[in-house]
Amino acid sequence: MSDPVENPFEVLSFTDADEVARAAAVAFVDAVVAAQRDRVQAHVVLTGGGTGIAMLEHVRDHQGGIDWSAVNVYFGDERFLPPGDPDRNEVQARAALLDHVPIDPARIHSMPALGEDGCSTPEASAQRYAELLAAHSPDGTVPDFDVHLLGMGGEGHVNSLFPETDAVRESERFVVGVDDSPKPPPARVTLTLPAVRRSRQVWLLVTGAAKAEAVAAAVRGVAPEEIPAAGARGTERTVWFLDPEAAAQLPSM
Repeated sequence: MSDPVENPFEVLSFTDADEVARAAAVAFVDAVVAAQRDRVQAHVVLTGGGTGIAMLEHVRDHQGGIDWSAVNVYFGDERFLPPGDPDRNEVQARAALLDHVPIDPARIHSMPALGEDGCSTPEASAQRYAELLAAHSPDGTVPDFDVHLLGMGGEGHVNSLFPETDAVRESERFVVGVDDSPKPPPARVTLTLPAVRRSRQVWLLVTGAAKAEAVAAAVRGVAPEEIPAAGARGTERTVWFLDPEAAAQLPSM
């Protein structure tokens, strides 16, 4: 897949957080069905957070024409905690959606947890996940993701890429371990911006007034080191799904 073109952000505003989740769920089903129509297989990257998990719950209720036997699921980041820990994005995604649809468990590609596959550090888990991504990639790097879902923190972080950190500055590796996340827990595994930018579509699901300043800065185009969300771009589309509070500081909103 080619590097991302400089496409403009698309900004969609909805009445409230629940409508953001519902609208994103409908768009997600449509995007997966379209990917399967065009390429048979669909490759999607899930995110955690309240809005991201609510979206998955809505997908469960309105699955449309998705062929779950041809869906491949990945995760944008993960808390490096023991298997089954309720704070892991994988655990929450399974409860919200994946345990309720006929998807092959082998197609759910979770990041190794603490103690899994001999992983005792976030960096070891990151290395394992990089190898997994390469094995499912046409060119030995990362898969051609159809949709990469992202939430965003109040300071502008996406995945576990926080402002002014080594992880957000990473320019070559697709997965890195994080030992000092400013948001607990400190140990995490994350896809980097180079991996995000290999996605056809990148969607940011953001709600709440506390995030309005970061949304405006990202859409304005500040440096990703300052607001990591500003560096999250798809090769074909980059879409912000916002509630009125998150969109409040955008000029057109």
